[in-house]
Amino acid sequence: MDQHLYETDHNAFRDLCRQFYARHATPHHADWEKAGIVDRRVWTAAGEAGMLGTDVSEKFGGGGQRDFRFNAVVCEELIAAGCTGLGFGLHNDVVGPYLTTFTTPEQQERWLPGFCSGEIITAIAMSEPAAGSDLAGIRTVARPDGDGGYVLSGSKTFITNGINSDLVIVVAKTDPAKGAHGISLLAVERGMPGFERGRNLEKVGLKAQDTAELFFDEVRVPAANLIGAENQGFYHLMQMLPQERLSIAVVAVAASEMMVAATTKYVQGREAFGRTVSKFQATRFTLAELATEVTIARTFLNHCITEHNARRLTAADAAMAKWWTTELQNKVADRCVQLHGGYGYMLEYPIAKAWLDSRVQSIYGGTTEIMKEIVGRSLGL
Repeated sequence: MDQHLYETDHNAFRDLCRQFYARHATPHHADWEKAGIVDRRVWTAAGEAGMLGTDVSEKFGGGGQRDFRFNAVVCEELIAAGCTGLGFGLHNDVVGPYLTTFTTPEQQERWLPGFCSGEIITAIAMSEPAAGSDLAGIRTVARPDGDGGYVLSGSKTFITNGINSDLVIVVAKTDPAKGAHGISLLAVERGMPGFERGRNLEKVGLKAQDTAELFFDEVRVPAANLIGAENQGFYHLMQMLPQERLSIAVVAVAASEMMVAATTKYVQGREAFGRTVSKFQATRFTLAELATEVTIARTFLNHCITEHNARRLTAADAAMAKWWTTELQNKVADRCVQLHGGYGYMLEYPIAKAWLDSRVQSIYGGTTEIMKEIVGRSLGL
C-alpha cells in the first residue's frame, strides 16, 4: 500500500541515510555489540552527513527542516540496516526539542553547533533505581548554591547514550516540597566535578547501545545550565513526551515491517515435508494477519506524524501509537521467530536479534500500562 507520506526530498534523504549506514555502521555493528558501545566517530560522520539536528536552525549547522518525516527516515533506515546501537533517535527526537524550545540564545550558541556536528552527544536522565515511570517519585535533588546555581545530588539509571554523552539533561527536584510541581531540568556537561558514570549496563538486547548508570555527587551546575523555567520541568516534559513516544512508534513499525519481510522471504526458501514452509496454510495465514496489522499500524503512525507536523498530535494519540505499535512489534517478533523454527533462535539470523531488541520497546518511554492510563484519562475515566 502506498502510504503517500514521504515526498521527493524525504526519499532523497532516505537514500543518503541508507548509504551512510551501509558505509559507516553496518560493517562495524557486530564489533560494537561485543564492545557494548558504538565508536564516537560514527556520530561526527553522521553530523557531517546532515543526519543530526535536521530540525535545528541552519545557523547552528542543522537542517532547518521542522518536519518530523526527516526524523522518521533516520530511524526507519537505522532499523532496516540493523544498526540498533546508534542512539540517533534519542538525540534527535527526544533531547533535540528541549534544546531548541526551552533554551536561551546563549545556550543554543553553546550547545546546538556541537549537537548538529555530532561532537556533543546527548542524553536525558529521568529514570532512577527507585523511580521509573513515576517522575514524581524521583529522589535526585538540586539545591540552591547561593550563586543562582544548583548543587545536584542523586543517581539515574537506564540512560541511553549514558557513556558517550557529553550533555545530559537531568530531571531533578529543585523544590522537593512541591513534588512533581517542583521539578527542574538541568544540563550537566562532561567533566563537571562530581559527575560520574557507573556501569555500562548489560542488556537483553540493543547490545551496542551504551545504557548506563549516572551518579551526581554534589555537582555544581551553574544557573546558565537551567533549561526552561525553574520548577516547570514536569510541564516541559509533558509537552515533549508525545514526540518521544511517536519516535518509539516509528521504530516499532519499521521493525515490524522488516521482520515480516524477512520472514516472508525465509519461508519461501525453507523446505519441510517436501515443500516450502510458505505452502502451509498456517504459515500463509500467520503472515497474512501480521501483514494486515502492520499495515494498519503504519497507517495510524503516518496519520500521527502528519498531525504532529501540524502541531495537533495529542498526548493521548501519541500514547495510543506508542503502546499499540510496540505491543504489535513484540507479537510480530514472536510469531516470526516461530516461523523460522530452530534457526529463529540462532543469533546469526537477523530475526533473533530483532526479537531481543524488540522487548524493551513496550517498557521505555512509558510502559504500555502507563500509556493505557493516559488514554483512559482522555476518555474521562
